[in-house]
Amino acid sequence: MKQPNKERVYIFDTTLRDGQQSPGAGMNFEDNIAYADYAHALNIDVLEAGFPSASQLDFQIVHTISERMANRQSNMIIAGLCQLREAQVLKTMEALKPSLAIGKARIHVYLPVDPNLAQASLGDKNDEQKHIDEVYRLIKIATDQGYEVEFSAEGYSRLADGFDYVTEVFKSAVRAGVSVINCPDTIGGACEREGDEYFVKNMTKHARIIKETFPDKDIIWSAHCHNDFGLALENSMNAVFDGPARQVEACINGVGERAGNAALEQCVMFIDAFGKQEDVHYYTNININGLKEVSDFIAQKMLPKQPHSPIVGLNATRHTSGGHTNAILNNPLAYQPFDPKSIGSEISFVFGPLSGGNHAKKIIEDFGYVCEEHEKAKIAQQIKDIYHERRKGVTDLELLSAYKKIRAPIKASKIAYGKSEDSSSVTITGQFFDQENLKVELAGENSALAALLSATDKYIPGIEVKDYYAKSLTEAGVRSSSEATIIVSAPNHNAYKGIAKDHDIEISALKAFIEAVNQMYVDANYRAQSTSTQNNQQEVSHG
Repeated sequence: MKQPNKERVYIFDTTLRDGQQSPGAGMNFEDNIAYADYAHALNIDVLEAGFPSASQLDFQIVHTISERMANRQSNMIIAGLCQLREAQVLKTMEALKPSLAIGKARIHVYLPVDPNLAQASLGDKNDEQKHIDEVYRLIKIATDQGYEVEFSAEGYSRLADGFDYVTEVFKSAVRAGVSVINCPDTIGGACEREGDEYFVKNMTKHARIIKETFPDKDIIWSAHCHNDFGLALENSMNAVFDGPARQVEACINGVGERAGNAALEQCVMFIDAFGKQEDVHYYTNININGLKEVSDFIAQKMLPKQPHSPIVGLNATRHTSGGHTNAILNNPLAYQPFDPKSIGSEISFVFGPLSGGNHAKKIIEDFGYVCEEHEKAKIAQQIKDIYHERRKGVTDLELLSAYKKIRAPIKASKIAYGKSEDSSSVTITGQFFDQENLKVELAGENSALAALLSATDKYIPGIEVKDYYAKSLTEAGVRSSSEATIIVSAPNHNAYKGIAKDHDIEISALKAFIEAVNQMYVDANYRAQSTSTQNNQQEVSHG
């Protein structure tokens, strides 16, 4: 059986250039340099480091990245963008000199070819023959000095009747030594439903003409697509799978002008998933394991990403549905189109209104507590009842807190106390171990806390208060809240700390004691055997 031809697709990363042209997306000098290190680790083929002629800082960013990667002997080509102006071409060459020394410098020059865009951008200077001549002259300046050159026909997806003119522009560029021809959908309006006017079909025709005219030239054709209609990924992949493109230009997280560019991580994973066609095998050399990390960096330093962003969004590998969770616990890839670990991510769950007993059971057991098969559904429902207004879900720690409330032996809806010269009393409305409501009196000059301690000793023999202190939380006099801290211990138990607040100092102490006792009881009775022996002091708090 004949093996399919292997075709490498080069990834041109324009996050630092086109990405930062998005309003609010600019990064400082240090973050630009840090991103270049990420791109190197990803094994990016071409990094467009910026637009050196835009400002002195932009020049310095490009030059520093070029120098840094040259010193590292990086395989990554460093590119700089410039308009079809001699001063800008020379400035870009200067910025990329360090990369030139190791044969990794690319001048990226562009010219508007969309008739409307050309007229709007160039006005009276829109002389087609002059452009053809300038394309040759300026590209030749760079190629004569050993620079690789990429030419972009800005607005290519809206050629209208300019196909023949652009053909001559491309021929002029190739004669001057250009290596890459980029055909961008600059305004993000391309769609294959355009039929014969679709830019991929024009690319294919242009590629054929150039190959026929220059049979000894191996030009790399490139696609650069914007996402204004949400078609950047589709158009980019069509340019590869149905057209001549062997380079895709993209940005991490799809950042970029207006609605953004094709998302680099989506392009890479698309090729990884669907590249093996019957007659050809498309592939990239990207280290996909680093995609999640670099995506998080751009989300932090440039623009936030949506939780549902494909591939790298928080929710892309996170689940809450009970049915989904059950399947994923049996087969982690049951509801995933790719293994999240392959991009440096992992599957996670959020317990919410649609979650079930298996989900709750897993979280509880992961924390080292017991949740039996016969009780998992009931416990899950009780947790959802506790957080009935939390429709967006709860954290694992919040779920554990609810579990402990469910297991707690003391559930007091109301606490009252009394004291006389010869006794003290405590009344608890609610559950107290195996009793419904509790009223206990203790003779002598003891506190209400001592009365509650004596009642608890019947269920946890030898329990004692090891430490107790209280403090005022404000300086509002009689309206001040009190925060009590109590540490309890008992034979064969760890020490537990309870913290609680109340306007009444006695009530805050009683609450803190109950919290510490509840934690001690839950750990003693519902911790899995393998985790039941802990020496650390446990701490809980109650507001």
